[in-house]
Amino acid sequence: MTATPNGFWGQATADPGRTVLIAPDGEEWTAGRLHAAANQLVHGLRAAGLERGDAFAAVLPNGVEFFTAYLAASQAGFYLVPVNHHLVGPEIAWIVADSGAKVLIAHERFGEAARQAADEAGLPAGQRYAVGTVDGFRPYGRLLGGQPESAPADRTLGWVMNYTSGTTGRPRGIRRPLPGKPPEETYLGGFLAIFGIQPFDDNVHLVCSPLYHTAVLQFAGASLHIGHRIVLMDKWTPEEMLRLVDRHRCTHTHMVPTQFHRLLALPEAVRSAYDVSSMRHAVHGAAPCPDHVKRAMIEWWGSCVEEYYAASEGGGAFATAEDWLKKPGTVGRAWPISELAVFDDAGNRLPAGRLGTVYMKMSTGGFSYHKDEGKTRKNRIGDFFTVGDLGFLDEDGYLFLRDRKIDMIISGGVNIYPAEIESALLAHPAVADAAAFGIPHDDWGEEVKAVVEPAEGYPAGPALAAEILAHCACRLAGYKRPRSVDFTDAMPRDPNGKLYKRRLRDPYWAGRERAV
Repeated sequence: MTATPNGFWGQATADPGRTVLIAPDGEEWTAGRLHAAANQLVHGLRAAGLERGDAFAAVLPNGVEFFTAYLAASQAGFYLVPVNHHLVGPEIAWIVADSGAKVLIAHERFGEAARQAADEAGLPAGQRYAVGTVDGFRPYGRLLGGQPESAPADRTLGWVMNYTSGTTGRPRGIRRPLPGKPPEETYLGGFLAIFGIQPFDDNVHLVCSPLYHTAVLQFAGASLHIGHRIVLMDKWTPEEMLRLVDRHRCTHTHMVPTQFHRLLALPEAVRSAYDVSSMRHAVHGAAPCPDHVKRAMIEWWGSCVEEYYAASEGGGAFATAEDWLKKPGTVGRAWPISELAVFDDAGNRLPAGRLGTVYMKMSTGGFSYHKDEGKTRKNRIGDFFTVGDLGFLDEDGYLFLRDRKIDMIISGGVNIYPAEIESALLAHPAVADAAAFGIPHDDWGEEVKAVVEPAEGYPAGPALAAEILAHCACRLAGYKRPRSVDFTDAMPRDPNGKLYKRRLRDPYWAGRERAV
């Protein structure tokens, strides 16, 4: 069935028996069944007090419930706030409170953190729902149970409200204005045309990363809206990915370079046991990809290996395999709906070949950082915005990145901001001063290192390091925690207090090229 501009809902009405989703356990969901569940969730959330423009948060693994929440928000004028399920209770509580989420839906796998977050955010018992069993949460089934499967009244387009960390350490919600029109009036799959992905009958999208990531959900949601079947992975492993590509003849997916690295590490006998020739678009982003890894993937998977540059705020650039082989290291040229520019620190637009801060502009609408107009204004020049990366455009309009926010750590394709880690470190009484930064890791690209100046009376050594790491474990998600702690007598700061972090970081990178 060819996708139509009215998206999933129209398709589900026209062909309710078509299989549209394969859950991680292999269960097949038809369009009619998924449509009914999404309608019931809208009715349930409205009964719980949500109105157009309200938000609800979800701490969920990749599964049917995530797609149900996405579809419910999209047709009821709600904001869906996907929460990284690796976060700990206080981190989740911040997002729930800051977004103004009126309902929290959590999976029992993340129940303890969700319960702590709901308590800290002051969320009433009647606004907490759990897939499975979580103390103090109502069963998720009660949101849907007894609700009609029919389409809700007053249908209007809603959005996803992702949270992205900033250099201040506090995540900020990216909030886009609601258009105030029925969802059928927006072609929700058009984003994929940037990558040459069309509404072909045989297209199958493989979700192999967590749906709480902006790009992962955007790729998956757009695929669903243009009639593609979705195959969901819950926990990614390289051989299981190859098996699913082979089994379901998957045609496109969204990946990060760490996944390339692990796929290439498989024994040749395992790699050759699966047929990946169905793959048309293996689009990767989120972190720099080493040249040798990119070349090896192109040699194995062919021209389907494609790259993009964007952020949760928008984008961006795109490079086909042919583009990259012609201009190694590029992240591509501007999307048809975007414009790229490079500015110096004085706000002057730079010509081709000049290094500066990379800015982007999108023709599809703007955004603001929720409750942070200062940050919204700070990162813009006119209609252009930046996430702080440095690079240049060549004469042909291809973008090359030469650096990024110098303090940002990218581990396994995930952005980690040191300020939040340093704040947690400084909360320990033995820490007089602290710095966090990325050091080389063969698999993840970077891992988090902490350097601490001990407070007077606290001797540096393994015992103190272990105590500080245990302290961080209670305050930070696993991927943000320092893997090790080193000590220094005094932090390298200038008289005004500016930390020369490069002096701390550079020795760990001696003899290694940092992927920037």
